[in-house]
Amino acid sequence: MIIESGSIDETLLRLDILYRKHNQWLMACAYNQSNDKQVSEDLVQELYLYLAQKNNYKLYYSDSFNLLYCHNFIKSRYINWIKRENKLCYLEDTTDMEDEPYNIDYDVSLEQSYDLIKKELKDLSTTKMWPAAKLYEMYAFCDITMDELSKNVGISKSTTFLSISKIKKHLKNKIDNPFKNNKDE
Repeated sequence: MIIESGSIDETLLRLDILYRKHNQWLMACAYNQSNDKQVSEDLVQELYLYLAQKNNYKLYYSDSFNLLYCHNFIKSRYINWIKRENKLCYLEDTTDMEDEPYNIDYDVSLEQSYDLIKKELKDLSTTKMWPAAKLYEMYAFCDITMDELSKNVGISKSTTFLSISKIKKHLKNKIDNPFKNNKDE
C-alpha cells in the first residue's frame, strides 16, 4: 500500500510508531519537567493530539516524528501550564460567611448629598461663581475629561482646573461628606 506524504494515514502510521518506540522516552521527558505523573501523561497526550490535528509533514523524521520537536513541545506546554497555574487564584470556602444586610440609610444619605450638591450648584448660578459652578457641573455629571471640557468651552486647562477646584473646595466646606460616616462602621 502506498501512502501519500503528508496524508492523514501517514500521520496516523507515524503516530503509531512514535507511541510504540518512544512513548516511554516522551513520558520520561515530561516527568523530568513536571515531577508529576498525571501532568506528564497530560502533556504527552497533548503532544499526540497536536501531531494528529496538525498533520504537518515538516515534523516527520525517519519513520516517526522529530523527537527534538516533541521534547520542545512538551517543555513549552509545561511552561505554559505553569504560567496558567500561577495566574489562578483559589478562593477559600466562603459558605460560612454571614451576609451583611443592605444599608438603606446609607443610600438615603447618598441621595440627599447628591441633591444638596445639585441644589448648591443651582444656587451658585445666581452668584459671581456661576461660571465655575457650570464648569464643575459639566465635568462632574458628564463623561468628559478636563481636557475635553477645556477644548469644548474654549478656555485653558489651568482655568478649567482652578474653577473646578474652587467649586470642589466650596462644596466640601458647605456639604457633609456621606462617605466619611461610612468609614467608621
